[in-house]
Amino acid sequence: MAHGAVKHDYHLVNPSPWPLIGSIGATIMMVGAVVWMKGLVHVTDETSPLVSYLLGKGHPITFFIGLALVLYTFFGWWSDVIKEANAGDHTPVVSLHLRYGMIMFIASEVMFFVAWFWIFFEMVLFQEHRTLTPAIGNFEGVAAAWAQWPPKGVELVPAFHLPLINTLILLLSGTTVTWAHHALQVGDRKAAKIGLALTIVLGVLFTAIQVYEYQHILHENLFFSEEAANAGLYGSAFFMATGFHGFHVLVGTIFLIVCFIRLLNGAFTPKQHFGFEAAAWYWHFVDVVWLFLFAFIYVVFGTL
Repeated sequence: MAHGAVKHDYHLVNPSPWPLIGSIGATIMMVGAVVWMKGLVHVTDETSPLVSYLLGKGHPITFFIGLALVLYTFFGWWSDVIKEANAGDHTPVVSLHLRYGMIMFIASEVMFFVAWFWIFFEMVLFQEHRTLTPAIGNFEGVAAAWAQWPPKGVELVPAFHLPLINTLILLLSGTTVTWAHHALQVGDRKAAKIGLALTIVLGVLFTAIQVYEYQHILHENLFFSEEAANAGLYGSAFFMATGFHGFHVLVGTIFLIVCFIRLLNGAFTPKQHFGFEAAAWYWHFVDVVWLFLFAFIYVVFGTL
C-alpha cells in the first residue's frame, strides 16, 4: 500500500489555504462595513492619516480590501473544485455528499431567514402586548409610535407595484433556470445556454428594481420621517429581511454567471453537472424566500 493508490470511493482533498483566506477576508470586510458606516476611531487632527483612512467613518477602503479577499477566495476555491471534478475525483459517493452538503447549507439559510420573518411576526401579532419601560429614552413617543400598525409615521411600500413586478421576475427566472437544467440533462447545450442567460438577465433586473425601490424609500423618507423617529425597528427589520434576500439574489446571480462561463467553455455533461444543479437549487431557494417575503412583509403585514 505504501507505493500504490488508495482504492476507495472517497476523495481526500489536498491542504487548502482558502478557508483561512476566506475567513480573514470576511472579517476584514465586516469590520470595513462598520468602519464605512460608523467608524472605529474618533478622528482628530492628531490621528494618523493612515489610521483615519482605514478606520475612520465614511472610508470604504477597508471594506473593499476584505471584499477583494472574499472574491479571490471564491475564484480560487471554485477553481480547485472544478479541477477536482475534471480529474475524476467526484465519484458517485463524493457527488452524493456534495448534494447533502448543499441541502444542509440551504437548510441553514432557511433558518437564517426565519429570524428576520419572526421580527415582523412579533411586531404585528404581539403588538398590543408589547412591554415598554420608562428606561427607554422617549417612553411616550415610543408608546405612541407602536399604538397602531403600521407604526405611526411609517408609510408602507405598495405591495402591488415594484414588489409585484419583482415577484413575477423571480417566478419567471425559476422557469428559465429549470428549462436550462432540463436542457442540460438531455444534452441540448444551446437551449441550456439560452435558459441560463435569461435567468442571469432576470436576476440582474430584479436587483436593479430593488435598488430603485430602496432609493425611493430613502428619498421619500417612507420609514424615517419625524413622526416615525420612534418606530425605527420597522425600517431596520424591513431592510434586513429584504436586503439580505437581495444579497442572496446577487450571490445567486454570480453563481449562475460562473456556470454560464463554464457552459460556454464546454463544461458540464448530462451525467455530471452538479455545479449547475447546485446553482439551480440555490436559485429556487431564493425564489421561495421571496414569495414568503412578498406575501407576509409586503401584502399581509402591509394591509392589516
